[in-house]
Amino acid sequence: MSQDLTQQWLTEIQSLKQQLAELLRDRDAAWESAQKWRKLYNTEAEQRRTDAQMSQQAIASLKAELQKLQGSEEERLADGTAVTAIQQEIEPLKSVEDMQLKLIAVIKERDRLVQALKTEQDNHAQTRNSLTTALGDAIDRLTQERDLGKRGRGAGGREQGENKY
Repeated sequence: MSQDLTQQWLTEIQSLKQQLAELLRDRDAAWESAQKWRKLYNTEAEQRRTDAQMSQQAIASLKAELQKLQGSEEERLADGTAVTAIQQEIEPLKSVEDMQLKLIAVIKERDRLVQALKTEQDNHAQTRNSLTTALGDAIDRLTQERDLGKRGRGAGGREQGENKY
């Protein structure tokens, strides 16, 4: 009887050692997985920071270019040569009818340029919306994949735990 009791205790100790070893392996695997996800998260965050910085630089560059263009337009108009060129274009117009025709041509050109600008602005807005939607979809897909990955590991761990006991 004492030998049976000793054997039961030895069997129980062996079983507990085996369970402990399995739990330690599971813990190590979970730690490695967490490290992998942490590294992926940090890589993604760094990419986002880089993208944001590049976007800020592009915006600053475009603002500088816009100011430069606006400044050159103001300089051109303030410059006497632009005024002289306009006066030379108007000077041959001797009659009211000629001026009306020139005014109609200028208004048509202005309308064409306004329409071209509006089309460009609409295209820009559409592109921005498309890119925003694509970015949102990518983030949603990444979140879903991470959730599936967590569920898959969680279910596997439970199944192993159920088989152990």
